Amino acid sequence: MADLDDLSALMRSARRGDDEAYRRLLVAVAAWLRGVVRRGLVSAGRGAADCEDIVQETLLAVHLKRDTWDETRPIAPWLRAIARHKLADHLRRRGFTDHVDIDDHADSLELAVQADAASSLESRQILASLPERQRRIVQEISLEGRGAADVARSLGMSEGAVRVTLHRALKALAVFYRQDRR
Repeated sequence: MADLDDLSALMRSARRGDDEAYRRLLVAVAAWLRGVVRRGLVSAGRGAADCEDIVQETLLAVHLKRDTWDETRPIAPWLRAIARHKLADHLRRRGFTDHVDIDDHADSLELAVQADAASSLESRQILASLPERQRRIVQEISLEGRGAADVARSLGMSEGAVRVTLHRALKALAVFYRQDRR
Protein backbone atom coordinates (compact mmCIF):
# COMPACT_ATOMS: atom_id res chain seq x y z
CA MET A 1 0.00 0.00 0.00
CA ALA A 2 1.19 3.48 -0.70
CA ASP A 3 2.33 5.59 2.21
CA LEU A 4 -0.67 6.76 4.25
CA ASP A 5 0.35 10.38 3.77
CA ASP A 6 0.33 9.74 0.01
CA LEU A 7 -3.18 8.25 0.24
CA SER A 8 -4.40 11.24 2.19
CA ALA A 9 -2.86 13.57 -0.39
CA LEU A 10 -4.39 11.54 -3.23
CA MET A 11 -7.83 11.70 -1.58
CA ARG A 12 -7.55 15.45 -1.10
CA SER A 13 -6.62 15.89 -4.77
CA ALA A 14 -9.38 13.53 -5.87
CA ARG A 15 -11.94 15.46 -3.87
CA ARG A 16 -10.81 18.61 -5.69
CA GLY A 17 -11.49 16.89 -9.04
CA ASP A 18 -8.13 15.35 -10.00
CA ASP A 19 -9.21 12.21 -11.90
CA GLU A 20 -5.68 10.76 -12.11
CA ALA A 21 -5.20 11.11 -8.34
CA TYR A 22 -8.56 9.39 -7.82
CA ARG A 23 -7.58 6.49 -10.10
CA ARG A 24 -4.26 6.04 -8.28
CA LEU A 25 -6.05 6.22 -4.93
CA LEU A 26 -8.53 3.50 -5.89
CA VAL A 27 -5.77 1.19 -7.20
CA ALA A 28 -3.76 1.59 -3.98
CA VAL A 29 -6.77 1.26 -1.69
CA ALA A 30 -8.05 -1.82 -3.57
CA ALA A 31 -4.72 -3.60 -3.07
CA TRP A 32 -4.73 -2.78 0.63
CA LEU A 33 -8.39 -3.76 1.01
CA ARG A 34 -7.80 -7.21 -0.48
CA GLY A 35 -5.46 -8.02 2.40
CA VAL A 36 -7.76 -6.54 5.05
CA VAL A 37 -10.84 -8.35 3.70
CA ARG A 38 -9.02 -11.64 3.19
CA ARG A 39 -7.81 -11.59 6.81
CA GLY A 40 -11.32 -10.73 8.00
CA LEU A 41 -12.86 -13.62 6.07
CA VAL A 42 -10.26 -16.07 7.35
CA SER A 43 -10.71 -14.93 10.96
CA ALA A 44 -14.48 -15.50 10.52
CA GLY A 45 -13.74 -19.03 9.36
CA ARG A 46 -14.65 -18.30 5.76
CA GLY A 47 -12.69 -18.81 2.59
CA ALA A 48 -11.41 -15.90 0.55
CA ALA A 49 -13.73 -16.65 -2.39
CA ASP A 50 -15.93 -13.59 -1.74
CA CYS A 51 -13.01 -11.26 -1.15
CA GLU A 52 -13.27 -9.37 -4.44
CA ASP A 53 -17.02 -8.79 -4.03
CA ILE A 54 -16.45 -7.23 -0.61
CA VAL A 55 -13.54 -5.15 -1.92
CA GLN A 56 -15.75 -3.79 -4.71
CA GLU A 57 -18.59 -3.01 -2.28
CA THR A 58 -16.10 -1.22 -0.06
CA LEU A 59 -14.66 0.79 -2.95
CA LEU A 60 -18.18 1.82 -3.92
CA ALA A 61 -18.86 2.91 -0.34
CA VAL A 62 -15.56 4.86 -0.29
CA HIS A 63 -16.66 6.58 -3.51
CA LEU A 64 -20.11 7.40 -2.15
CA LYS A 65 -18.85 8.48 1.28
CA ARG A 66 -15.63 10.25 0.26
CA ASP A 67 -17.05 13.59 1.37
CA THR A 68 -17.40 12.27 4.93
CA TRP A 69 -13.66 11.81 5.40
CA ASP A 70 -12.21 14.56 7.59
CA GLU A 71 -9.04 15.77 5.85
CA THR A 72 -7.46 16.62 9.19
CA ARG A 73 -7.66 12.97 10.31
CA PRO A 74 -5.69 9.93 9.10
CA ILE A 75 -7.35 8.12 6.20
CA ALA A 76 -6.51 4.52 7.22
CA PRO A 77 -8.96 4.29 10.18
CA TRP A 78 -11.71 5.74 7.98
CA LEU A 79 -11.02 3.17 5.26
CA ARG A 80 -10.72 0.34 7.79
CA ALA A 81 -14.09 1.23 9.34
CA ILE A 82 -15.82 1.13 5.96
CA ALA A 83 -14.17 -2.21 5.14
CA ARG A 84 -15.14 -3.67 8.52
CA HIS A 85 -18.78 -2.67 8.03
CA LYS A 86 -18.91 -4.08 4.51
CA LEU A 87 -17.35 -7.33 5.70
CA ALA A 88 -19.87 -7.59 8.55
CA ASP A 89 -22.75 -6.85 6.15
CA HIS A 90 -21.50 -9.53 3.78
CA LEU A 91 -21.17 -12.12 6.54
CA ARG A 92 -24.63 -11.27 7.88
CA ARG A 93 -26.18 -11.67 4.42
CA ARG A 94 -24.53 -15.09 4.16
CA GLY A 95 -26.06 -16.17 7.47
CA PHE A 96 -22.83 -16.04 9.46
CA THR A 97 -23.40 -16.17 13.19
CA ASP A 98 -21.03 -17.00 15.97
CA HIS A 99 -21.92 -20.32 17.53
CA VAL A 100 -20.92 -21.55 20.94
CA ASP A 101 -21.90 -25.06 21.98
CA ILE A 102 -23.71 -24.64 25.31
CA ASP A 103 -22.80 -28.19 26.39
CA ASP A 104 -19.16 -27.08 26.58
CA HIS A 105 -20.12 -24.58 29.30
CA ALA A 106 -22.92 -26.38 31.17
CA ASP A 107 -20.90 -26.74 34.37
CA SER A 108 -20.25 -23.01 34.65
CA LEU A 109 -23.82 -21.84 33.90
CA GLU A 110 -25.11 -22.32 37.45
CA LEU A 111 -22.23 -20.25 38.85
CA ALA A 112 -22.94 -17.53 36.30
CA VAL A 113 -26.61 -17.36 37.34
CA GLN A 114 -25.60 -17.02 41.00
CA ALA A 115 -23.10 -14.28 40.14
CA ASP A 116 -25.72 -12.46 38.02
CA ALA A 117 -28.18 -12.49 40.92
CA ALA A 118 -25.61 -10.97 43.29
CA SER A 119 -24.62 -8.42 40.66
CA SER A 120 -28.27 -7.52 40.04
CA LEU A 121 -28.83 -6.85 43.75
CA GLU A 122 -25.70 -4.70 43.89
CA SER A 123 -26.84 -2.78 40.77
CA ARG A 124 -30.25 -2.07 42.32
CA GLN A 125 -28.57 -0.81 45.50
CA ILE A 126 -26.27 1.49 43.55
CA LEU A 127 -29.17 2.80 41.44
CA ALA A 128 -31.15 3.48 44.63
CA SER A 129 -28.45 5.99 45.61
CA LEU A 130 -29.59 8.30 42.79
CA PRO A 131 -32.33 10.92 42.98
CA GLU A 132 -35.59 9.71 41.36
CA ARG A 133 -35.27 11.61 38.06
CA GLN A 134 -31.67 10.51 37.52
CA ARG A 135 -32.55 6.92 38.44
CA ARG A 136 -35.44 6.90 35.97
CA ILE A 137 -33.30 8.31 33.14
CA VAL A 138 -30.53 5.76 33.76
CA GLN A 139 -33.05 2.92 33.86
CA GLU A 140 -34.88 3.97 30.73
CA ILE A 141 -31.84 4.78 28.59
CA SER A 142 -29.12 2.47 29.88
CA LEU A 143 -31.17 -0.51 30.98
CA GLU A 144 -34.26 -0.43 28.78
CA GLY A 145 -32.52 0.94 25.68
CA ARG A 146 -34.90 3.84 25.06
CA GLY A 147 -33.64 6.85 23.17
CA ALA A 148 -32.90 10.18 24.84
CA ALA A 149 -35.53 11.95 22.71
CA ASP A 150 -38.20 9.45 23.75
CA VAL A 151 -37.28 9.74 27.43
CA ALA A 152 -37.23 13.53 27.14
CA ARG A 153 -40.79 13.55 25.79
CA SER A 154 -42.05 11.24 28.52
CA LEU A 155 -40.47 13.37 31.25
CA GLY A 156 -41.30 16.76 29.73
CA MET A 157 -37.61 17.67 29.39
CA SER A 158 -35.42 18.70 26.51
CA GLU A 159 -33.25 16.01 24.96
CA GLY A 160 -30.15 17.97 25.96
CA ALA A 161 -31.31 18.12 29.58
CA VAL A 162 -31.87 14.36 29.56
CA ARG A 163 -28.36 13.77 28.21
CA VAL A 164 -26.82 16.10 30.82
CA THR A 165 -28.81 14.37 33.59
CA LEU A 166 -27.73 10.96 32.32
CA HIS A 167 -24.09 12.06 32.25
CA ARG A 168 -24.31 13.40 35.81
CA ALA A 169 -26.08 10.27 37.02
CA LEU A 170 -23.45 7.99 35.48
CA LYS A 171 -20.72 10.11 37.02
CA ALA A 172 -22.42 9.85 40.44
CA LEU A 173 -22.80 6.08 40.01
CA ALA A 174 -19.10 5.76 39.23
CA VAL A 175 -18.21 7.70 42.39
CA PHE A 176 -20.64 5.61 44.48
CA TYR A 177 -19.28 2.39 42.99
CA ARG A 178 -15.66 3.33 43.71
CA GLN A 179 -16.52 4.31 47.32
CA ASP A 180 -18.46 1.07 47.81
CA ARG A 181 -15.42 -0.94 46.66
CA ARG A 182 -13.10 0.55 49.28
